[in-house]
Amino acid sequence: MRHNKKFNHLGRKAAHRNAMLSNMACSLIMHKHISTTTAKAKALRVYIEPLLTKAKEDTMANRRLVFSELKQKEAVTELFKNVAEKIANRPGGYTRILRTGFRLGDAAEMCIIELVDYNENMLKEAKATQKKSTRRSRKAKADAPKAEEAEAPKAEEAKAE
Repeated sequence: MRHNKKFNHLGRKAAHRNAMLSNMACSLIMHKHISTTTAKAKALRVYIEPLLTKAKEDTMANRRLVFSELKQKEAVTELFKNVAEKIANRPGGYTRILRTGFRLGDAAEMCIIELVDYNENMLKEAKATQKKSTRRSRKAKADAPKAEEAEAPKAEEAKAE
């Protein structure tokens, strides 16, 4: 039975699991996205989100707390200098998991975990689809088909001339 077992042990002892999550977190910070299994990605998300929250406030205490988890000076520097600037306005949800299919060898479900603010393609799409909604926009949508029908004959007349 799994009573009060709150996290996935990933089939490893505690020391191996902590080292693996620390290395994966450093890789994610340095490369901005990594490919892994879905179970590991979900465990990594729980591990790295508090570290990213601590990085938003650049104090010596927070640097020491993050370094005690990551144990790589370059990753901590990258986190506090570059990543913290991008996530400063975000209230949470710094990572995204995108499922990519199944691995050939053992059919494990694979995915890509990435930092949300670093995927430029999705940021462009989000800005393009984002619209302001007002109370008047509903009325304009109802009139839109009539306006298009009125423009169509005018366009045909212009082509004929």
